[in-house]
Amino acid sequence: MQLALVNNEKVEAFSGGRGNCPKCGAEAIAKCGPRIMHHWAHHRIRDCDPWWENETAWHREWKNKFPLECREVSHVAQDGEIHRADIKTPTGIVIEIQHSTMTDAERISREEFYQNLAWVIDGTVFKDNFDIYHLLPDPKSELAKDLVWSKAKRHMNGANAGLFFRLSEALEYDPSFTKATLRGGWIHDICDIEEEVKSSYNGYHQYDWVRPRKTWLDSKCPVYIDFGDEYLVKLDTYDESGLKCVRLVSKRKFVHDVMVEDKAENIATRFYPINSAGP
Repeated sequence: MQLALVNNEKVEAFSGGRGNCPKCGAEAIAKCGPRIMHHWAHHRIRDCDPWWENETAWHREWKNKFPLECREVSHVAQDGEIHRADIKTPTGIVIEIQHSTMTDAERISREEFYQNLAWVIDGTVFKDNFDIYHLLPDPKSELAKDLVWSKAKRHMNGANAGLFFRLSEALEYDPSFTKATLRGGWIHDICDIEEEVKSSYNGYHQYDWVRPRKTWLDSKCPVYIDFGDEYLVKLDTYDESGLKCVRLVSKRKFVHDVMVEDKAENIATRFYPINSAGP
């Protein structure tokens, strides 16, 4: 744990420190040393929360982006079940910061428990298997409404650069076509509309994940991947065609939005002026 209760206040571990677990109340002792990350540990029992994983420097860096009162917050379900959320904002959004692999069953249990949840997962371990390709226009734009993109995939250089069909052309032959049903027609290259795409771009890209961690593709809650850059990569669905895409969201924007939005699905969906000093 990063935090324990000392004199009824949440504090970080300090040399010789003793406190109590904020969740179960058991005695906690500070673990501090030159070769370990300072943390608290239960004195006589293992961690009281079975969902808790050993904390890495990456975990700690993410927690430190938020105020102290938002870190390691006990969340109580209606049936009395309690778990310690990595981050819980004043608006009720829970952020789970996940480094290790996770089973479907464990992911589902957390999503059902927290409900208003967003995942931030460590992507550095599979970065070489994750390719981000060409820009996509804002899916709500007039331009995007007429385009059906060919799915990009590693080693498919044409689709990776950007190939698409036009719905308007298909409708001339068959008025029953929709973006969800159109799978062929005249193939167009993104070079034909490059400037239009750039002018309506707001973070969406095609991608391919080789040997994906499939549980994250099935998540019912927003999933953001941290590859160690200044932005997060959100797994998303582009439009009614069902195209799987990603959206790049700056970490600063993410941290700001989870503190002001009340639903996890609303993160990065609206524009807010952000103070230059940062949230």
